[in-house]
Amino acid sequence: MQMISLENELKNNSYPGRGIVIGKSPNGKYAVTAYFIMGRSENSRNRVFVTDGEGIRTQAYDESKLSDPSLIIYAPVRVLGDSKKSFKTIVTNGDQTDTVYDLMSEGKTFEQALLTREFEPDGPNYTPRISGIMDVTEGSYKYTMSILKSNNGNPDACNRYTFDYSDPVAGEGHFIHTYMEDGNPLPSFEGEPKLVGTEDDIEVFTEKVWNALNQDNKVSLFVRYIDIATGECTSKIVNKNQ
Repeated sequence: MQMISLENELKNNSYPGRGIVIGKSPNGKYAVTAYFIMGRSENSRNRVFVTDGEGIRTQAYDESKLSDPSLIIYAPVRVLGDSKKSFKTIVTNGDQTDTVYDLMSEGKTFEQALLTREFEPDGPNYTPRISGIMDVTEGSYKYTMSILKSNNGNPDACNRYTFDYSDPVAGEGHFIHTYMEDGNPLPSFEGEPKLVGTEDDIEVFTEKVWNALNQDNKVSLFVRYIDIATGECTSKIVNKNQ
């Protein structure tokens, strides 16, 4: 697969929806992730990311304008494990974050947890549920990504795809998002996660991603760099609503 520019990919797509990037920095030091949300409706745009323990959650920017919290208020990022030497970072575009966290806490796998979930019940779009998990253990690092989607817009069948990256390459990341492009209904993402480049500097990476997102539709961005050797995390949150 040919590596593409994440920056150009975002600039050329006015509405990829929600997106997850997971990879490794070029210097091999950091596990890298980014999660962004976009919105076309007032309800979707009326959000911010806020810190919640070791992770983040969405909340309404203006509570008086919140009309339906069911698919827009959730915890996109949670951390499973309390040891800096061994923990898992869960990143998703919905409340399946909690499903993965709860069932993995009971000994289930990432894949087993997601078998209990499907795409979002928001016909005619049937937004895919995209998920990722980053495993940092004793100085090693691997990650897995998943998408649950309707069968070409048919809600009677759920197609499940899992992509496992057991030996991440320095400087490489993988990008998965909910929609191929803007449309009505919105066309679901197709294919395997796109191979994209990463950066050594979290500030540079955050700025590039945020500036590349469509100005009208972007809402919030979260970026985290995890030092693979020490488990120390550095995070950035950017909200359009300030």
